[in-house]
Amino acid sequence: MSEDILGSLLSRRSAIKAAGIGALAFAVGGAGGGAGAATQEKTPPAQEGASGVYELPPLPYGFNALAPAIDETTLQTHYEKHHAAYVKGLNEALRKLEMARNSKDFAQVRALSRDLAFNGSGHVLHTLYWNSIRQGGSAEPQGALRTTLDRDFGSFDAFKAQFIAAAVQVEASGWGVLAWEPMGKRLMVLQAERHEDLTIWGATPLMVCDVWEHAYYLQYKNRRDEYVNNFWKIIDWQAAAKRFEAVAATPAETRKAAK
Repeated sequence: MSEDILGSLLSRRSAIKAAGIGALAFAVGGAGGGAGAATQEKTPPAQEGASGVYELPPLPYGFNALAPAIDETTLQTHYEKHHAAYVKGLNEALRKLEMARNSKDFAQVRALSRDLAFNGSGHVLHTLYWNSIRQGGSAEPQGALRTTLDRDFGSFDAFKAQFIAAAVQVEASGWGVLAWEPMGKRLMVLQAERHEDLTIWGATPLMVCDVWEHAYYLQYKNRRDEYVNNFWKIIDWQAAAKRFEAVAATPAETRKAAK
């Protein structure tokens, strides 16, 4: 997925502040590839046109590109059924809220606000998820991201252990999240239940692991720990580093601010 596509996704309408999962202004590194001509035609890039609707963005690789970590059937079902459902739910929530404003009938605003946060966060997180992983993965992070990981977690291995444990132990459905928290100028590992609970307002997600059952159950059944460990092998650390550099100060500045 290109910078332009995700930039469009995170445009004015995307800045719904979907329940604190982040500033929604993360940058994405070059993705390359694509899910195939047929998929590209059916799923144009997310954009805000005259109708102001959200659209399912194309995958940055083919459905079989992440095997054996994530098999083709699991990836295709996850993308075409589940991610697409969040896009549909987001548009539906916005449509109903517009109707409520026009009619001045806000009896359902509590439920619609919940739907907006749930589906909006699901759409944003899934878009980031596809761009958190790549065929074959990449080497351990280097540069500013690695320096800050070592600083905030003690070592990269300590961060890895915490992230895997957090993702595996998410209660019910949710996400493991590596995020940049700008107030304290530090990296954090968060657990997001569902898509929008247990997050910190203002924290920007840099890399996410989807641990809803739909992300792994067709292939791994109830073996979430095996899925998370295999997910680790396909993380795109170069893309995560670009997102970090886009939102965070330099390691020297963060170190000074933390004193």
